[in-house]
Amino acid sequence: MRRILPFVLLGVIALAPSVGRAQQASPKQAAVRAAVEHYFKGHATGDGSHFAKVFHADAKLFWIGPDGAVMQRTAADYIRGASGRPAADEAQRKRRIVSLDITGSTAMVKVELDYPAAKFTDYFSMVELKGEWWIVNKTYFVERKTAGN
Repeated sequence: MRRILPFVLLGVIALAPSVGRAQQASPKQAAVRAAVEHYFKGHATGDGSHFAKVFHADAKLFWIGPDGAVMQRTAADYIRGASGRPAADEAQRKRRIVSLDITGSTAMVKVELDYPAAKFTDYFSMVELKGEWWIVNKTYFVERKTAGN
């Protein structure tokens, strides 16, 4: 065991720099995250101009309605629906990027919006156009919370 330990330690030391590099965001990851931050700011402030900075003009939103049918809405309708002010419970709301997968000029992003009354899970299809990242499709699921949730 004593003879093996120095080699194990040497291997760990040799791998340490590559582990650190794997955790650093690439420029594309940083750009996608910055775009998603506009989405988060739109929710936090109620200001639709933040949504307009990340939703492509042709984007659509999809979800399953109460009757089980696929529902859809244009990004323009979604942006117009912004309240213009933060929600009363904004201090209790949490938003985060769960996963991010980029291939070339496309990305899939999963985000969670954990609010006191509901938890939203959003999936974004994104594309990079002329150096800017845009949401071209959003699908989402809403989990309503009960008092004990």
